[in-house]
Amino acid sequence: MSAHETAARVSRSDALENVARVGLVAYGVVHLLIAWLALQLAWGGGSGSADQSGALATLAQEPFGTPLLWVLGLGLIALALWQLGELLRFYGGLSGSGDAKKHAVEGVVKSVAKAVVYTALAVSALRFATGGGSSSSGQQQQATSGVFGLPGGRFLVGVAGLVVIGVGVYQVVKGAKKKFLKEIDTSSASPGQLRVVERLGQVGYVAKGAAFVVGGGLLAYAAITFDPSKATGLDGAMHTILQAPFGQVLLTLVALGIAAFGVFCFFRARYPQRT
Repeated sequence: MSAHETAARVSRSDALENVARVGLVAYGVVHLLIAWLALQLAWGGGSGSADQSGALATLAQEPFGTPLLWVLGLGLIALALWQLGELLRFYGGLSGSGDAKKHAVEGVVKSVAKAVVYTALAVSALRFATGGGSSSSGQQQQATSGVFGLPGGRFLVGVAGLVVIGVGVYQVVKGAKKKFLKEIDTSSASPGQLRVVERLGQVGYVAKGAAFVVGGGLLAYAAITFDPSKATGLDGAMHTILQAPFGQVLLTLVALGIAAFGVFCFFRARYPQRT
């Protein structure tokens, strides 16, 4: 049996898939918490960061927050391992040609990106579980400041901003064109369930994409102004949306969209990835 066949077998194992479902549910919970923080920000009742670190900090303050953070972190680690299994499976297809090779390249890129995101969020969750969590906005500002000190650092930050904007645009297109349906197996879903999945995915991906575009714009602006304090991540994006004309309404819509993505993650746990 070849290496990529072994990886495919592992990534589709029932044990890993069931644990990965926990990770998807946890990922959905994080987005629901971010949506709640964004709604509080929109209506004047929020004091925490409207981003992943704010969501984890909110969870840490709950009576059973610490064990929940451990479950969330470990579930996300399993989700990252699942994506790495997918990566190895796609990697075996890079030796092909034509559409098969293109599909393999896309699969490798997506699997790497998802694995990185899940791993970073898992690390943050486990840090909060052990009492060592911190603001992701502050971390991004420090990282940006450090990159500015490198040769060509300003250019690198600008490129990073454009990449984040590109990811945001991709998310919007993915939602608008319902491309996310290619990544999940809804063959057992009823027509009503399928409609719900489609609507949640459309609204959720568009809202997340819009937030990414604003966040990437802030990063690019930090490069233009040579000011790392402008690189404030998702929380900064939420505040920027709020300061725009009709910002309260816009931020409310983004928050509801992110909440929709959170619920979509629950359906993703129900209908696993089959690529």
